[in-house]
Amino acid sequence: MTMGIKNKTFLVITTTLFIQYSLALLHPIDFLALQSIKKSLEDMPGSTFFSSWDFTSDPCNFPGVFCAGQRVVTLNLGDPRAGTPGLSGRLDPDIGKLKNLVEFTLVPGRVMGAIPATLSELTNLRFIGISRNFISGEIPATLGELTGLRTLDLSYNQLTGNVPWAVGNLPALTNVVMCHNRLSGSIPAFVSQILTRLDLKHNNLSGSIPPGFLPSSLQYLSLSWNRFSGPVDVLLSQLNRLNYLDLSLNRFSGPIPGSVFGFPISNLQLERNMFSGPVQPFNEVVIQTVDLSHNMLYGEVSPLFSSVQNLYLNNNRFTGSVPTVLVDRLLAGEVELLYLQHNFLTAVPMNPTAAIPMSSLLCLQYNCMVPPVQTSCPLEAGTQKTRPASQCMQWKG
Repeated sequence: MTMGIKNKTFLVITTTLFIQYSLALLHPIDFLALQSIKKSLEDMPGSTFFSSWDFTSDPCNFPGVFCAGQRVVTLNLGDPRAGTPGLSGRLDPDIGKLKNLVEFTLVPGRVMGAIPATLSELTNLRFIGISRNFISGEIPATLGELTGLRTLDLSYNQLTGNVPWAVGNLPALTNVVMCHNRLSGSIPAFVSQILTRLDLKHNNLSGSIPPGFLPSSLQYLSLSWNRFSGPVDVLLSQLNRLNYLDLSLNRFSGPIPGSVFGFPISNLQLERNMFSGPVQPFNEVVIQTVDLSHNMLYGEVSPLFSSVQNLYLNNNRFTGSVPTVLVDRLLAGEVELLYLQHNFLTAVPMNPTAAIPMSSLLCLQYNCMVPPVQTSCPLEAGTQKTRPASQCMQWKG
């Protein structure tokens, strides 16, 4: 009887250990996929990320690998600590066999080659972060099949081609970051009504952005250093939740809507475009820095800009007198920078003996007047103090 009890106890313990081992054992498809991924990548000098990837032990305990049950759900390739060398090699298509994968990231390094089209087979993916490497080729249009994807970060690579329309149709996107690539062509309409961040700066994108192409949920929009064109006044009026806006260095045209100056942002960057027309804020502007330089804006400078700390209105076609309240705040040190050079201004209500605070910068040269005070201007302003009289007579605003 005692021997029977011992045998039953041994059998229960053995069965329990077997079940625990079976539950911990990684699915063989995922096991083989991880082996393929490791073979196609290697540590850069100074990185030891793969040193503990010993396939005689449980891969679910490898750095960067997280499992649920018998499947890999998160794969973070590379040591995420700042300044640590990344990986080199290529992304193996077998990554598409990790069917339960929810999150995939690759730390900055020297990984080359194309984005595996097999990523589109990972229908559970919610997060893709493949940034600051040397990934090239086009963005697979089949990524549009990842209907649950929330974050797509492909920034700082060498991607070419356009942004697939299928990606714009993804309904759950909250963050799209594709800056610093070589993307071209027009952008798709983004249908996700929960998209909050769109960063496409430093590409070669072009074309217009019609009203309705971007959702009103956007809070961060950066399109600088591209070749976008056309008006954006209606589009911007619809994006009243923005807390960051940078459209600089494009070819946008038409008027700047007055509503933009009421956005809850600290820095408004619209410089170096082809915006035209008068600038008419609805209320006092409390944005810390406003840069409207190098456009084709005209009319008088609005006194509603007097609370802006750094105001760049240079290289436009503004006329008339500088508002007294703006000059007063400059002399009081409340305006730190006021660039008005290369316009058609005719007067500045300032005493020639006025002392400009050391903490403030003012540039007035190359207008239709003799500057009442001599100030230091940036080198690009040139050395000519006043605009030729013939230009001032021709320009009527």
